[in-house]
Amino acid sequence: MEKSRRTFIRQASLAGAGILLSKTGWTAKSYKRIIGANDRVRVGVVGFADRHRSSHIPAFMNHYKELNFEVVAVSDIWNKRREEGAAIWKEKMQNDVKAYRNNEEMYNAKAVDAVFISTADFQHARHTIEAVKAGCDAYVEKPFAETMEDNRAALKAVKETGKIVQIGSQRRSGTNYHAANDFIKSGKFGPITMVELTWNVNQPGRWRRPELLTQLKEADTDWKRFIMNRPFEAFDPRIYLEYRLFWPYSSGLPGQWMSHQIDTVHWFTGLKHPRSVVANGGIYQWKDGRRNWDTLMAVFDYGPLDDASKGFQVTFGSRMHNGDENPAEIYYSNGGELNLITNKISPKGGLTEKMAAAMGMKANLLPDMDLKSSEKVVASANTGGDILTSNHIRNWMECVRSRKQPNAPVEAGYSHSIANIMTTAAAHTGSKATFNEATQEVMANGKVFKY
Repeated sequence: MEKSRRTFIRQASLAGAGILLSKTGWTAKSYKRIIGANDRVRVGVVGFADRHRSSHIPAFMNHYKELNFEVVAVSDIWNKRREEGAAIWKEKMQNDVKAYRNNEEMYNAKAVDAVFISTADFQHARHTIEAVKAGCDAYVEKPFAETMEDNRAALKAVKETGKIVQIGSQRRSGTNYHAANDFIKSGKFGPITMVELTWNVNQPGRWRRPELLTQLKEADTDWKRFIMNRPFEAFDPRIYLEYRLFWPYSSGLPGQWMSHQIDTVHWFTGLKHPRSVVANGGIYQWKDGRRNWDTLMAVFDYGPLDDASKGFQVTFGSRMHNGDENPAEIYYSNGGELNLITNKISPKGGLTEKMAAAMGMKANLLPDMDLKSSEKVVASANTGGDILTSNHIRNWMECVRSRKQPNAPVEAGYSHSIANIMTTAAAHTGSKATFNEATQEVMANGKVFKY
């Protein structure tokens, strides 16, 4: 990748901090080759809440001057967050940032070219549809969709409009994950036989917002816009602020955490979704009125749809009442393991010479290798613009300029959503969930899974 000396020095310093170098290679000359490269990209914020405040803002601030982006608008249906967001961004940008009561008002004003979407889980897909139909590119937080109806509609809208959509699966912009992907796809790892994914915390306040509950009044927001296409319920500040605890506004553990980790399975293997899923769990510790489980174990069968003799198992386990918040991802083959906790490939558990000889076979042991990375997955609710997110937002901004596909295109969101919805279906019905390729529907108990 050709670089000017100044660009090389800048990118080398970022790489030292664990920043993934972009394939685009931005220089003053490269900007001139892009139509509209001198035009400032006007960015709007759809939903000013925790994720945007803690991660999008610092990550965007790392790159906006160089890439000529500017936040000019905030859309939020709650007046408190709308006004806070506009004030914070006005201070950051040192220019006027207009507050809009809703997305329709912002898009009708032709105020923005691109948007951050960081609203409630169940709203992401519908807000993506609004954005791309309004002519905007979008950075969309995960989970992409919580129902197949929303998932299909959003994929269709993005494909038809050709807009640049980056799904917030920031592992796809990590150097260690790219190294893992390259090693597995090279064939050197051998066939994957199993993947273990875990994400455990011990945080009674996770996804709770008690300090805000008394501040939210129905008159200060738009409840009808909030629930969108979900079945009507009376106004409830807990559902509005703590939506991650309440189905059908969020699937909870699958949508929030599993969506990140299962996405790497799809990326590394090229498989679009599981063949089947079973799940078990419950609310064992935090009996605070939540609907979504605080403990989950899901088991997936992955492999070619036309060849049941090939494949591997994936397990996802998550508990919210005991854990150190150190997400684990371990890939196994007959020759050893690829561990994305330690960022090492090793022969651990591989077929040794002694055990192989007993069956007239040869040993199969992977080499000891480091995955190139100084990155760490940051799982905290307040990530502070962690390296992976900063990388990922930069990649999206560059692709808005170049019109190339980003690291996590809309298809990545579509696939992780299928796995999430299958898991939710298995959990809610107590039966094996499968996916109907012809109808693009999740099936459980012989029926299409809805709510």
